[in-house]
Amino acid sequence: MGRLRACCRLRRFLAPPPPPQAAPPGQPLARGSNAAVAHVPPFSRLFSSASAAAAIAPHDARDSGLGGSTYWAWIRAATESAPAPSPPQEEEDEGPARYIPVKAYFLSTSIDLKSMQAEHGNDIVPPSTRSLNYIALRYSEFPPEIMNIGVKDNRFCYRYVVVFQYGSAVLFNIADHEAEYYLDIIRKHASGWLPEMRKDDYAVVEKPSLTTWMKGGLDYIVLKSLDTDGIRIISSVLGQSIALDHYIRQVDDMVEEFTEINRVMEKTGNFTMQRKKLFQLVGKANSNLADVIIRLGLFDRSEIAWKNANYAQILEYLREEYELNQRFGSLDFKLKFVEHNIHFLQEVLQNRRSDLLEWGVIILLIIEIAISLYEIVKDSMIS
Repeated sequence: MGRLRACCRLRRFLAPPPPPQAAPPGQPLARGSNAAVAHVPPFSRLFSSASAAAAIAPHDARDSGLGGSTYWAWIRAATESAPAPSPPQEEEDEGPARYIPVKAYFLSTSIDLKSMQAEHGNDIVPPSTRSLNYIALRYSEFPPEIMNIGVKDNRFCYRYVVVFQYGSAVLFNIADHEAEYYLDIIRKHASGWLPEMRKDDYAVVEKPSLTTWMKGGLDYIVLKSLDTDGIRIISSVLGQSIALDHYIRQVDDMVEEFTEINRVMEKTGNFTMQRKKLFQLVGKANSNLADVIIRLGLFDRSEIAWKNANYAQILEYLREEYELNQRFGSLDFKLKFVEHNIHFLQEVLQNRRSDLLEWGVIILLIIEIAISLYEIVKDSMIS
């Protein structure tokens, strides 16, 4: 129901306003009537405060490294200094609007970007940053389904595909029935297939008449303009979010497995897990945490957002919208629970092994004593 309500609200938002009704001939307009008054859209505000905040950012924050707390503090400061979205006004509903559907997929745990770049070099969008964990591809020939809903600007007669090394892909301006074609292109360079591909839908509305730089909505975002850097920023958050869902599911499965072990121990006072199985769980927990922090780059600095406060505003809004920090905090808490159970079970297995070694020593001593007694008895009988 929430997604349906959002679609209805979005359709009303994009619908043009009804034409003003003229008064009948010879009849004066009613007092207070504004039917014949032309609305003049206000001029765009300059984001001088946000740009100034980016220009005077301290050098120690600029060079604090990836994921530095100073960097994210500056991102919040730049976001707060930029003009906040004002309440919807009548003039914001006027003017053309372009609807761009966005689809995020998590296909596998690894994608070879080098081989993909070598095969599709003509479609690669030149990078604007030094980031090496993704590539952006641009394809022409807009699908008729998108053309029919009003996206007719030449700048948007393209399909964009942003592919991340950790296994996510984000598609812009691609219809549902055509998405599989581009996913097949990505699958040729992917490894570590997932048993079930994950998908998430989003939307971008470009509205040049918007009085602010951006305005958020339910499963969509309204921007004054969208370019390739904006596509990269939106793709980075959507790709991280859908990949994070996969790792959260894996950790949830481990938590459920340890919960079942604890229930059995509560009833029987013992558990039957093999040492090899426990080590596999240790490796799985460690690899999940490393993938989230290192490969996903969940706390890495975005050079695009660092250079432009408008993109910093989009980045901060989407991170809050998808609750990336809160979800990572929940994932980290669950991993600590798994780690605590692993340490406990390792101690139990270690104690079992120590007991086994002690019994082995005892048995060897008994055998040695028996042999000694036999030799003593034999010597006494001979003498």
